[in-house]
Amino acid sequence: MRILSEKIARALGGTLVAPVIAYVPEGRLSPATGHMRFPGTVTVPDGTFQSVLEYAARSFTLHGFRDIVFLGDHGGTQADQKAVAARLNREWAAAPVRVHAVEEYYLAADVEFPRLLGERGHRREELGLHAGLADTSLMLAVDPTMVRDGRLRPDSWPPGASGVSGDPTRASAELGRLGVEVIVNRTAAAIRKVIARR
Repeated sequence: MRILSEKIARALGGTLVAPVIAYVPEGRLSPATGHMRFPGTVTVPDGTFQSVLEYAARSFTLHGFRDIVFLGDHGGTQADQKAVAARLNREWAAAPVRVHAVEEYYLAADVEFPRLLGERGHRREELGLHAGLADTSLMLAVDPTMVRDGRLRPDSWPPGASGVSGDPTRASAELGRLGVEVIVNRTAAAIRKVIARR
């Protein structure tokens, strides 16, 4: 997220990337849902996440920022980001500050990039939803030190037990660069659009 956000900021110019919020809603604890089914995942309640977003935005406003953009790479954070942006924009209606929840980052990574890989002949089962071909290719493109090549295996039985959904064995930095391009270009365009509307 940090590396792609920096690329988006460079594409936009005049943009600061805040620290990435690492702890987000990832599912329920009992019974485990969402990514909480994968070992090593940490979750927080929606209300906690919304409070962190709200006070991050309040902090940036105090320091003079006029456009605050929330980007999330997880589907479970999109509604919270939109709720906080709407709430703060109502509160700050008379102020020169706006908060934007830009879903394009998530959609480009989760929908557009897998569609491009599918057009190149990769099966949906191979792309996966977590640590499959799409996720692993993106990671190889942005930070290959985070991928243990010798441990790449397709999903095991029972499904999700390994934390993998899909088959990362044909992942490559070259495929990942396609995703980087899509994510950066689409997100930068979406940010320009929402800022131009204000």
